[in-house]
Formats: sequence, structure tokens, C-alpha cells
Amino acid sequence: MSEEKKSLNFLEQIIEEDLANGLPKNKLRFRFPPEPNGYLHIGHAASICLNFGLGLKYNAPVNLRFDDTNPAKEEQEYVDAIKQDIEWLGFKWDKELYSSDYFQQLYDWAVQLIKEGKAYVDNQTSEQIAQQKGTPTEAGTNSPNRNRTVEENLTLFLKMKNGEFEEGSHVLRAKIDMAHTNMHMRDPIMYRILKKHHHRTGDDWCIYPMYDWTHGESDYIEQISHSICTLEFRSHRDLYDWYIDQVYDPSKLRPKQREFARRNLSYTVMSKRKLLQLVEEGVVSGWDDPRMPTISGLRRRGYTPASIRTFSDTAGISKRDNVTDVALLEYCIKDDLNKTAPRVMAVLNPVKVVITNYPDNEEEWLIADNNPEDENAGTRKVPFSKELYIEKEDFREEANKKFFRLKLGKEVRLKNAYIIKAESCIKNENGDVVEIHCTYDKDSKSGSGTEASKRKVKGTLHWVSIKHAIKAEVRVYDRLFTDEAPDGHKDVDFKTFLNPNSLNVIEAFVEPSLKTAKNLDRFQFQRLGYFCVDKDTTENRLVFNRTVPLRDGWAKKSN
Repeated sequence: MSEEKKSLNFLEQIIEEDLANGLPKNKLRFRFPPEPNGYLHIGHAASICLNFGLGLKYNAPVNLRFDDTNPAKEEQEYVDAIKQDIEWLGFKWDKELYSSDYFQQLYDWAVQLIKEGKAYVDNQTSEQIAQQKGTPTEAGTNSPNRNRTVEENLTLFLKMKNGEFEEGSHVLRAKIDMAHTNMHMRDPIMYRILKKHHHRTGDDWCIYPMYDWTHGESDYIEQISHSICTLEFRSHRDLYDWYIDQVYDPSKLRPKQREFARRNLSYTVMSKRKLLQLVEEGVVSGWDDPRMPTISGLRRRGYTPASIRTFSDTAGISKRDNVTDVALLEYCIKDDLNKTAPRVMAVLNPVKVVITNYPDNEEEWLIADNNPEDENAGTRKVPFSKELYIEKEDFREEANKKFFRLKLGKEVRLKNAYIIKAESCIKNENGDVVEIHCTYDKDSKSGSGTEASKRKVKGTLHWVSIKHAIKAEVRVYDRLFTDEAPDGHKDVDFKTFLNPNSLNVIEAFVEPSLKTAKNLDRFQFQRLGYFCVDKDTTENRLVFNRTVPLRDGWAKKSN
């Protein structure tokens, strides 16, 4: 039992303590509260896996509550994308809710605070209000409007609600303490005027509640037991509690806010504002561009739900901000696809091989394992003929003893096929090799059981038969940024570190078994990496995205 306790993360320890102190287990309820102002990214996946994971661990419901209090930035497209991402990751929410569901209740409570002398309307400019806030070491100063009468505040707040004032001219502020050591407690704004169309409530409202006012009260309405936020909300916890104090009924459950460190990833930006900038400026093709750290981008690139859940679980949660190496995410998808992805042959940078002693019009279909890691994956047939493509980098006229691929006068094995020997090559006017002439050992067919088939040669190459090969567009994706912390440099635009080689589109040749591949089908192109069928694929055009290479080229660069 003690060993199990050690494995609990600090949030689970808090929950266990609450249960031990009398909180009924059937009162546990969690929530995931995204703002629909962009697509979710890998950082949000950590929060999704955490909240829904707690729900699964304790058999407790988890609400999906959209924080839709800023109609200027929110869209139904984002709501739909967020729901798709959560479902794709394998989680189910109990209730689909919206902060806008509570607009009337939040307004009524705000009126109650005004009547109790705990809120007032301020018509100063935002600059004036900011100047009066003070500093972390110096107290703020009271607004000249702080002591307006209840009647005057009620009248002004009603006029705000009725649209009689311009945007930015009036706000409702909580009356707390302008000398409080926590600056969030210095008469925070509760409502502002926004004359924008809301994706759910239309034009019913022109005043919208601030996040801090909405967050805790929504948790209280939904009877959330543990409101789990990222670390930047640690300093907001005093205000969270103060707001709940104003409406709390002791017969009801009181929510508890606790914080964990957000997921930061190397070579990545996680700010939705900056990701939106990349989309709007056309740096990427959209929110689901496979170079983006969005869940939809990772899905399109070929990442699996299991790999992202494993990544979140392996990276764990922390009380302190930290940066997780993107190599861990890449390891998780390689480990997953190694077990599940069929092996196929594709040539991305082709050079022609002619087997001079192979009969001109002959072809044969050879047996190949689909996945040696999975005994149930079965086999497939691949065609072999006189003319093949191999990778250009797999041939050198001359090479040292450490080069175990094809070179003049030496042998290699063709995967699932025969042993061949390079005899000569043809070059173009630029001196580039365009054709390699080889001979084959006809008794060396893989799996035939002959003595020749058991001969040991050091190199094994993948290949495709030219007459059977299918052309495919292959998008070779790499990291979007060249710097480990692209937005971590003071006074330097994060786009300065964009990787000019983050996408290389090439025409490749793949084996014919891939002709029927469908969107999101994943494969290992042998010796090259893992690839996924892209949604741009049509009946006459195959498009693959590289998910991740088999070897980490970045590790070599950094070394």
C-alpha cells in the first residue's frame, strides 16, 4: 500500500487527503475548461489527460465547459475542433456546458454584490485604472468612483447591460482592498462592455463577465470538487475563493482550486496568440498543419491518441514550470508505431538499378512480413522485376569499409529478395550517377532455404520495382523552429527562428500495396521513418506526411 501512495502525483495526494477527511467519493467532479479562441495544442493535451484521467481513476464525472466569455475571439469552429480532439484522444465528458449558460446567474450575483456594497461601476479609462493599481510592493489608490451609492451603481450597471454606454467607457469592479498584497485583489474588474455577436447568445448581451469572476462561480454552480488550473492561476486563487465566499451556501460543496505546471515543449511555441499569428500570416497552412503543435496538427502528421496519452503520462505533472524535450514526444510515437505500423517499401530519392542477368520480361511476387513486431500482422506480396529504384544515398562508386550499402564490386541484399552485386554505373553530363548495373544471385532469394539464401552480406536495402511503383507526393516535415526556446529570447521575434527546411515536398515511388491506403493510415517506410496518409489524398494522388524519422537527426546536430 505504501508503494502505491508513492506513485500518486501531488494532485492525487490532495484528492486522497480530502477523501480521508470526509469528502464523499460520489462528490468528486472535475472539469476541463477550454476557451474556444483557437485549436488545442499538446500543452492542453496534458490538461485533458490529467482531468479526464482523474475522472477515470476515481470513476468521477468530468465536465467539458467552454469558457466563452470573450465573443471578440471565439468561434463555433473552435468549439467543434476542441470536441473532436478530446474524443479522438479517447475521452468522454459527462456534461457539455458553457460559461454563457450562466450569464444570467452571474449577472444576478453581480447585482447582489452591488446591493451589498461589494461592487461598483467605474468609468475611468483603462490607463487610469492601471495607474491606480500600484505595484507588488506599493499599495494602490482608490478610484474616485469607489464610493458611489448603491442606487447609482445599480443604475449605471443596468445602463451598461442595456447597451447605453460605449465599449471601454465603463466597467464593474469588485470592492475588495486596494492595499492588498495580492494585486489581483485590488478591486478587480468583473464586467466589461463588448458589443460583439456571441456564437451562442447572439446579441442578448453586450456586457461580458471576466474570467476570474466566471471561473469560480461556474465551478460552484456545477459543484466541481477540484478545479485544476495551470500555475499562472496560483496568484488568482485568493480571488477565486473571495468570489465563492460571496455566494457560498454551506449546504453545498465548495470547489477547491489547485495548480500544476503547464506543459512546455522544446522547439515549440505554445501561445495560442502566436500560433494564430502563424496561421493568419500564412507561415503554416492552417491550425492542422502537421508542423503545428496542435492536437489536430499532430493527428494529421500521424501521431496516435495512445502516443500522446503515453507522452502526457511519462512527462508527468509538476509544481514548477519546466520544459519537456520534444524528443520524448517523438520517442512515444516511434515506440507506438513500431508495434502497430505495417512495414512497406518506398524510395524517396530514387536512382535506377538494372539487374543485367535478370530475364527482361519476367516478374515475380515475393513474400514480405507486414510487421515483425506483430506476429498477427501477416504477410503481403511485393513485385520484383529487372529494373528497380533504390535510394541514391545507398550507392557509392567507392567507399570505405564502414559503408555497408551498395558499392562497385560489392554485394548487398535487397529486402525480401535477392543478393545483388554492383558491376558498373552510368553518369549524366554533370557527373551524377543515373543508372547502376548489377547482377543477381538467382539462388539467393530470401526465405528459399538454399545455401545461397543463407549467405551473409552486411548491407540490406529497400527498393521498389519500377514497372509496378506508384508515384506519391511525400511531405517531409521537420521541426518548425531551429531554436529550443523560440519565444524565450527578449526583444527577438519568435519567427526569427523559423526553420526554412521544416517542409520539403518530393515525388517518391512506393510499392503497389499502398494504392488503397486511406487518410490517417500509418506506415513505416523501411529504413526511412514513419509516414501517414494525408487528407489531401485522392483516388489519383497519394499524399504522405512524414511523422518522424527512424533516427534523430537533431541529436546529431546538437552533438
